[in-house]
Amino acid sequence: MALRVVFMGTPEFSAPTLRAVAEAGHQIVAVYTQPPRAAGRRGLELTPSPVQREAERLGIPVFTPLSLKSADEQEAFRALNADVAVVVAYGLLLPSAILEAPRFGCLNGHASLLPRWRGAAPIQRAIMAGDTETGVMVMRMEEGLDTGPVALTRKVAIGADMTGGELHDALMPISAELMVEALAKLEAGTLGFVPQPEEGALYARKIDKAETRIDWSRPAPEVHNHIRGLSPFPGSWCEFGAGGRPERLKLLRSTLAEGAGEPGTVLDDALAIACGTGAVRLAEVQRAGSRAVSAEEFLRGARLEVGTKLS
Repeated sequence: MALRVVFMGTPEFSAPTLRAVAEAGHQIVAVYTQPPRAAGRRGLELTPSPVQREAERLGIPVFTPLSLKSADEQEAFRALNADVAVVVAYGLLLPSAILEAPRFGCLNGHASLLPRWRGAAPIQRAIMAGDTETGVMVMRMEEGLDTGPVALTRKVAIGADMTGGELHDALMPISAELMVEALAKLEAGTLGFVPQPEEGALYARKIDKAETRIDWSRPAPEVHNHIRGLSPFPGSWCEFGAGGRPERLKLLRSTLAEGAGEPGTVLDDALAIACGTGAVRLAEVQRAGSRAVSAEEFLRGARLEVGTKLS
């Protein structure tokens, strides 16, 4: 018999899981997601989240509270009489009253190999740290941040030049498949949980704008990981001289390269840039107000000479 499910999620990453749970035949009695946010070029249009759009397509009631801390919100949640809540990148703190309301508690799909990279930005942080492996885990939520016991795990290799966007897209369908498997086991009474070890715990704090600027004095592998981890969003960047004034350049793809020099210096006519040790070769970049282009296409317009300093 189908489970009564409350789904809680917000970004694009969460939407395939909502769709998969619905297609598996479970009764999704409500969807909770972040409220519509200002978007558009002028930031004036209120845009619903990807999960809200998917829920409306499926005909599921949508709730967008700013907080779940009030007694009224908690009572409304309890009144849904859910067997389980499925939570994937929702973005709001769940108080104990919410965690305890569903009969089987709340299951969270998290994009890391816990306890490594608990928190808000596990995909970006894994790449930025140079990890060669990550994955998706389904765990039972408790009041600690991503500290609950784990039920299912699926591992994924991180390629040497893989970007945050590519890893996001690789993990997204796996998250959906794993949650459907978890619900099937829960329904059958065979879903077991193993406590997380505390050894190896790391926190994936939210990406801050202040850390998106490239520091060319760092070793080349760290610069490379920083570029690909933040690509395509929010994107790392540097500045170069354009017509006598600095212009911001978003860096989207790179590879490790041979060479050495003053950090930030252009080393050749194929956009190899010196780092603190070693060098990276920029492969895809984006000027402000323009589309993303290959390094070759960028150089046809920018004509950066060997010896030019990026900052």
